[in-house]
Amino acid sequence: MTKRSRGRLKKTILQLEEVTWRRQGQSILKGINWQVQEEEHWAVLGLNGSGKTSILNIITGYSYPTSGAVKVLDTKFGEASLPKLREEIGYVSSALDRFGSTFNKQRVKHIILSGKFSTVGLYNKQDITESDWHLVQAILEELRIGYLSEQAFSTLSQGEKRRVLIGRALMNRPRLMILDEPCSGLDILAREELLQQMNSIVKQDCHLIYVTHHIEEITPAITHILLIRDGEVVSSGPKNQVLTAENLTNTFKVNVKVRWENDRPWISVVH
Repeated sequence: MTKRSRGRLKKTILQLEEVTWRRQGQSILKGINWQVQEEEHWAVLGLNGSGKTSILNIITGYSYPTSGAVKVLDTKFGEASLPKLREEIGYVSSALDRFGSTFNKQRVKHIILSGKFSTVGLYNKQDITESDWHLVQAILEELRIGYLSEQAFSTLSQGEKRRVLIGRALMNRPRLMILDEPCSGLDILAREELLQQMNSIVKQDCHLIYVTHHIEEITPAITHILLIRDGEVVSSGPKNQVLTAENLTNTFKVNVKVRWENDRPWISVVH
């Protein structure tokens, strides 16, 4: 417990109560209950098609639940502006690669700066202040990518590009950061370099939600786990309690065993 939280109740950062979501007559999410408290950092684990992305779409307000209640960062859905909420959420996904042709024309420092306006490119140059550039420099240093500042995005490796996009998401000082399978397509070196950035994110007074189907990507920065299977919660809570062979076998639909090394979990299939 930090000095900030000692002696008071922690705030609820995110709360889903009996959330269901149906699409074209099919139940995608079924009675999801999930609560994220202040100073918790979560990983969401499940197979492809288990409902992970659907949960993210609801959290960010791009999908509305068929039933149930949603509250994110003090915003209760149905009672407040969702576009305003999104300004407090950083989002990094391999899906951002579709903007590559636009990013490729820009230097790294300008891409990070564009995060202030949540744009792909700088369109409000008159609103840029000296303090904005100071923040860009601080982010570059925190993420240990200062050497990339003047480089064109097109010259970067895939791993470097993802780290730059994390910097862009931090520019708006989000209270919640969502990383949606950010290591997709990366080799092992690029993956480990990106995973190290999670420590930098949690130092920014930012709550992390990391979505993956690879258990080995859960670093010590992650404190809690949500396991999803076929649109339902298998288990949720502190990672050491949730990441059991039984829970993971149920989640991944194959018999597995779990081992821990350096506070990171690894699984192997049991034949």
